[in-house]
Amino acid sequence: MPYPDKLLADDEEVVRHLHPHWLTLVRPVLLFLLVVGSASFGAALVPPGRQQGIYRLVIVGLAVLLLLFLVVVPLLRWRTTHYVVTTHRLLFRAGILARRGRDLGLSRITDVSYTQTLWERVVNSGTLTIETAGDGGPTVLHQIPDSDRVQQLLNVMVEEDAERRARESAGYIRGDEDWPPRDGWGSTEVL
Repeated sequence: MPYPDKLLADDEEVVRHLHPHWLTLVRPVLLFLLVVGSASFGAALVPPGRQQGIYRLVIVGLAVLLLLFLVVVPLLRWRTTHYVVTTHRLLFRAGILARRGRDLGLSRITDVSYTQTLWERVVNSGTLTIETAGDGGPTVLHQIPDSDRVQQLLNVMVEEDAERRARESAGYIRGDEDWPPRDGWGSTEVL
């Protein structure tokens, strides 16, 4: 079962699954090119002789270590960071070996805002700040692709969740099988 489907309840569906913005990968790619180019150039500069193989092996070993820390770790960090909007909650998961996560029920979300610098507007990225009912403080999600639309989506999902809960509680109280009422009250149109 693919991630995040294994985390979902029976009546829950994924609305949007995101990773941090692709620009977070630009630096590791540029560092990859720089390290490989420098290691190749350095290996070519090693003078011929008995120690040439050892020197080249040391250069390759250093390049591999640099690639591991400067390229592979950031790529894995990007790949293992998930922002998932479902019909019932917002899920955040991050971490390669040690993991951290947070689940925010849509019913607990009181405010969703986003901020973008000029550069983030150009590349369509931003920071989401999600306020919830409780003492946990705001949840801040950085480098969210299409942050303004994700903010709008979350606001719509919060409203739909409130309407769904109202229908469920009213239907349960009344015992109505025929919900929503035919008079048009409680319309469930999506913008």
